[in-house]
Formats: sequence, C-alpha cells, structure tokens
Amino acid sequence: MQSSEYEQFARYLRSLTEVPDAEIAKASEIFRLVSVPKGTFLVRAGEVPQTLGFIVSGIARLYYNTPAGAEVIKSFRTENHFVAAYSALLQGAPSRVFIQTLEPTTLLVAPYRSYRALASGHPCWQSVDLKIAEWLYIKLDQRESELLLDDATTRYLKFLEEYPGLVHRVKQHHIASYLGITPVSLSRIRAQLAQS
Repeated sequence: MQSSEYEQFARYLRSLTEVPDAEIAKASEIFRLVSVPKGTFLVRAGEVPQTLGFIVSGIARLYYNTPAGAEVIKSFRTENHFVAAYSALLQGAPSRVFIQTLEPTTLLVAPYRSYRALASGHPCWQSVDLKIAEWLYIKLDQRESELLLDDATTRYLKFLEEYPGLVHRVKQHHIASYLGITPVSLSRIRAQLAQS
C-alpha cells in the first residue's frame, strides 16, 4: 500500500488487531479507491449488496423509507469506518436500507466475495471481523436503548458526543430524522441548549 488512502486503511486495521504486512498487501489488491459525488447511492433498498466499503473521507447515511414514504435515518458512517448493508450482505439478500453519501466521498471498496476469500486465509481477519461485529452490536444496542429510554434532548447530546463535528456537516432535517424528532423540535432543543 503506497498512497495515503491505503496507509490510512492500514492504520485503521492495525488499530483493531495485528495485521501482517503481507495481509495488508493482499487487502490493497482487492480494495479499490473510488471517489463519488454527494448524493451517490452506495446501496439501494431492494438491491442485493455485493461490496464492502471503507470511508477514507466523507459521510454516508444509512436510512429506511417507511411505508408512508418518510425517511428514517438509522445511522451515519464517517471517516475510518466500514460501510455496508451488513445483514443483507451476510445473507445474500435484498437490502432494506439505502446508503447514500452526504458529501463528496472517497472510499476503498472491495467485492464482498473477494474479502471473504481474503479473510479465510489468515486468522488476523477473524479478529478484524470480530472487532467490527462487536462495534456494530454495541452501536445497535446503544441506539435501541436511546430511542426507547432517552428524551429528545438527551438523544441530541449523545449524537453530538458520538459524531463530533457532524452537526456542521449534515443538514438539520437529517439529524432530526436520526433522533426521531421533527426539525422544529430539534431547533427548539438547540435554542434551549444555547441559552443554558
């Protein structure tokens, strides 16, 4: 891996577990550098996803369309995170989630089948997969408990903590959708916090 994007990817992988140089080199052969404009769909609901991405720079939102036509944001992915419709990818099933970029975004993208072949070749990838699965489980558990137990102001404060700086990079209606409130309610919360 020569370029700064691949070096960033290698640093991320090594923050999870020990990954030998030879395995990093193999990963660089299957992960391709891709730059896409704002508004690009990485996955659409109904499609069977085929790829796994790592965000080098930019933001993606993962969201659902409700039967009533409303968009509900499940989560955001920012720099130094993998992005995929994981459950659909693992099951080889159509995705229920849309994944769309909110900024011009640079990713390293691999065919999932190629990644699985890579992962079967060295135990370090089992550690990588385990760390990512643990992170996803913790995020899902936290998100569920926040929506069930926390009031809107607490959810907003936790959003600011979980996604530092994102409040300046995404639109207010996207944040409101993630929090499960209206943009008007979010404006009210922000005004109250600014006064306190």
